[in-house]
Amino acid sequence: MKYRLQFNPGEATYKPQLFTDAIKFLISINCIIYVLQSLAGKEDIFFRLFGLVPNVFISDLMLWQPFTYMFFHAPFYSNVGISHILLNMLGLWVFGRELEQAWGKNKFLKYYFITGIGSGLITYLFQMNSDNPVIGASGAVYGILLAYGLSYPNRVLYIWGLIPVRSMWLVIIMGSIAFFGLLGKADGISHVTHISGMLVGYILLKKKLRLSDVLFALRKKTIEFQVQRKEDRDLKNNIINKDVDKILEKIKAVGFSGLSNEEQSKLYEASKKMSKNRDRD
Repeated sequence: MKYRLQFNPGEATYKPQLFTDAIKFLISINCIIYVLQSLAGKEDIFFRLFGLVPNVFISDLMLWQPFTYMFFHAPFYSNVGISHILLNMLGLWVFGRELEQAWGKNKFLKYYFITGIGSGLITYLFQMNSDNPVIGASGAVYGILLAYGLSYPNRVLYIWGLIPVRSMWLVIIMGSIAFFGLLGKADGISHVTHISGMLVGYILLKKKLRLSDVLFALRKKTIEFQVQRKEDRDLKNNIINKDVDKILEKIKAVGFSGLSNEEQSKLYEASKKMSKNRDRD
């Protein structure tokens, strides 16, 4: 999906820097590696060694691949051409710089690499018999996109500078494209990596439970259970008392011998229960 995005100035809380430290570092590394792989002309070797190749990642102990695959992109002479790296770096720049300003460099880099590595590992689980190298920063970039949408859901962006769309809707649109891409025919795009980046990002951003919150919830449930049990007990006692009152009225009218066996049993059980309650008090 080719797009050009710009912010609606009225929606911005502050003006993002043109290039923040982490964004500058990540874009520089990706571009340098892209130039070196292009000059060397050995993409097949690089991709099998540093891309994520599911069927050899574990068996050949190439344990660095879930990290290094993020820094390699499709060559300029391929079907997607240079757009692979350009779109990834554009997405990283557009959505990442404001997040870095809000989070700080270290937290941003941690989030970026965890989503990238995590999406690579999930891709391996779904494609472990595949011999095709997975390359590109898309998993991490989709994680950044999700974080931006959740952090600034109402921020208005402009596709091609013309079509306004709120950031959360952009997340939904991109996620839907990746999801339906999984259901369609193979198109050379690792849609599972895109969705996995969003999934890992959501898990990282989900509110963590604090111990005090857990203890409060348990205490709340305990009190609710105790109250409910007391209400149930009082309801049963009220029913028993009504039954006893009816039986006592009958005794006055016809005497104890006029009670049925069921009524005598009810009176006996009620007397035992009332005696037990007095002993408890």
